[in-house]
Amino acid sequence: MNVGMPGQHVPESAWFRSSYSTGSGGECVEVASFQGVTYVRDSKNRTSPALSVTPTAWTEFIGFAAGDRDAGAE
Repeated sequence: MNVGMPGQHVPESAWFRSSYSTGSGGECVEVASFQGVTYVRDSKNRTSPALSVTPTAWTEFIGFAAGDRDAGAE
């Protein structure tokens, strides 16, 4: 996992928000997959540093957050 400014080189068209986001100013993140890296940023502060993780790590995190504690386990 890396935190830094590398997400700034990701095209704006690559970023998307969760379908669970209401757009009413809640805590939302945006995610982009670009050149083999998954980036995560704060949707309210797009110029702040982005988090970058491997696609595998992101998939495991999403599985964990969704309650599937065995996501990604082999």
